Amino acid sequence: MHGPGSTNDQQGRPGAAASVVPLNDLCRPLDMLGVEIAEAVETVVRSGRYIFGLNVAAFEEEFAAYCGTQHCITVANGTDALELALRALGCGSGNEVVTVANAGMYAAAATIAVGATPVFADIDARTMTMAPESLAHAVGPRTKAIVVTHLYGRLADIDALLGIARRHGIAIVEDCAQAHGARRNGRLAGAWGDIGCFSFYPTKNLGALGDGGAIVTGDGALASAVRELRQYGWTGKYAASRPHGRNSRLDEIQAAVLRLKLPHLDRWNERRRSIVQRYRGAADGSVVVPDVDGVDHAAHLCVVRSRDREALRGHLANDRIATEIHYPVPDHRQVALRALLPPDIALPQTERAVDEILTLPCFPEMTDEEIGRVCASLARFCEQANQCRQARSTR
Repeated sequence: MHGPGSTNDQQGRPGAAASVVPLNDLCRPLDMLGVEIAEAVETVVRSGRYIFGLNVAAFEEEFAAYCGTQHCITVANGTDALELALRALGCGSGNEVVTVANAGMYAAAATIAVGATPVFADIDARTMTMAPESLAHAVGPRTKAIVVTHLYGRLADIDALLGIARRHGIAIVEDCAQAHGARRNGRLAGAWGDIGCFSFYPTKNLGALGDGGAIVTGDGALASAVRELRQYGWTGKYAASRPHGRNSRLDEIQAAVLRLKLPHLDRWNERRRSIVQRYRGAADGSVVVPDVDGVDHAAHLCVVRSRDREALRGHLANDRIATEIHYPVPDHRQVALRALLPPDIALPQTERAVDEILTLPCFPEMTDEEIGRVCASLARFCEQANQCRQARSTR
């Protein structure tokens, strides 16, 4: 979940259509941090050090401390993080990587990039994250790693998934691109498995001014491998000893911006959760709003479910409320993967979910008026749906 399709498309201020409730507005954080960001960028520009400078080193230390891991290695973007993590674990030709098919194809793309084959587990009907019982069936003799995606900000059932992985001696990669700051029992996303991968795409809970990513781990050998892989496989300057290295570096400007934003992350996440909870209070069974009453959900996206999604989307559009679908095509139905996968993959919960999901506006800078408008629109839709059901039942 690491590019333009992985979160809300970037939207600025509505301008002439000022009454539209946007899916996101990347200009609004500048109202609070704009001066500090401008000063930080100018300082970097004047320093003449744009790659691997003081800000990258400081952010790596600060983000590792925040996540509760020993190591943080920044990279160019979140998909690179997944690919380099798989390479550091030794995944390659002849191996299989188990993941889910409802998370935008990012894990599958990284798996294919390292020469391995993606295998898909189905999702839990309630959480829409990897179902442990399906993972148990998906693991096989060629399974080298499991990519667990904390989708939409919700921590997956990581304890159960870890138990299965450990019984088989398989590594777990956490895809935390949408779960910055999500935690359970005091342990944060990224600190559960063998290695955790983050994206800092601008719309993420912790977003840069461009692409960026990071890998966190408590394993010193994995950390060393990733550091080498992100810069040509170098073990020393111009001495490439590790195969499959590449150029994947976070720049100083992005690191400086992320350092400014990191202290606000928990507060922003709490605001996101409060927005979703307001939506939940306005809806009923016609629209299923996720329960985010707990810090194990970072509320990156407010993805609701409705059996009449198109009617709901049209209703919200009429009320000038922007929506999106994350993600409409499951990986095993992607044309680009057709030749690489068996034709008879059955993932019933995944396929049902992609027909029902709809993303509502949810970002920390939303105004109370905007939140109220979404709530009122949801309530009207649910009321109308109930009236239709009652009318049908009396015929």
